[in-house]
Amino acid sequence: MADIFTNVKANGKANGKVYPSPESAIYDVTEGASVLIAGFGGQGTPEGLIRALQAKGVGNLTCICQGAWPGHPEMVDVAALVASGQVRRLVSPLAFYPGDGGVIEERWKSGDLEIEAVPQGVLAERLRAGGAGLGGVFLPDSLGTRFQQGKPARRFGEKDQEKDHVFEIALRPDFALLRASASDTLGNLIFQGTQRGWNPVMAMAGLVSIAEVDQILEPGGIDSERVITPGIFVNRVVQAV
Repeated sequence: MADIFTNVKANGKANGKVYPSPESAIYDVTEGASVLIAGFGGQGTPEGLIRALQAKGVGNLTCICQGAWPGHPEMVDVAALVASGQVRRLVSPLAFYPGDGGVIEERWKSGDLEIEAVPQGVLAERLRAGGAGLGGVFLPDSLGTRFQQGKPARRFGEKDQEKDHVFEIALRPDFALLRASASDTLGNLIFQGTQRGWNPVMAMAGLVSIAEVDQILEPGGIDSERVITPGIFVNRVVQAV
């Protein structure tokens, strides 16, 4: 692992999918991009990539994530991008805790930030549909709620079991920022604990998926039985700092 990372850092260039720094891995994230940010409750979050994106300064971003719930004050999550004025729209099941939302709640109330609330299961299925190359998916969950507004519905099922379903458009964002425990140079990812939450489905959905990992090994250096996300879904890998 050390040799791979040291060589890439020394050259300052990507070696296949392995990039020398978070900054180099997000080089083509531009103004107005849509970005998936993995993590749940402050865990499994790609803090190095988020810092690099904040330093890059691109704005008008649409960020799709679980929400801003940092596990401790020093932890970096999507709230850092909101605080620096880089996020125009946030798509999330729960963007912030009501009454304790910090900068996200402040910017939303002032009209500087648009928030689209999407139920957690619906968001997961929209991402899964995007990763599978589908245009969308019919779900029964939003039926009769405010989340159905403006969406077509269709009835499915056999006679007595017929039920209306709401059509949800698939999500296929420009980038996915991921956090994994280990990877090989081909991008096969192993997740640990909470990393197994949003990271796998977001890896599939992103047009360009970038993984920040603790350990980078040569092909064959990780147990294939532990791989959760195959390298076909991962475009770039960078060592966590």
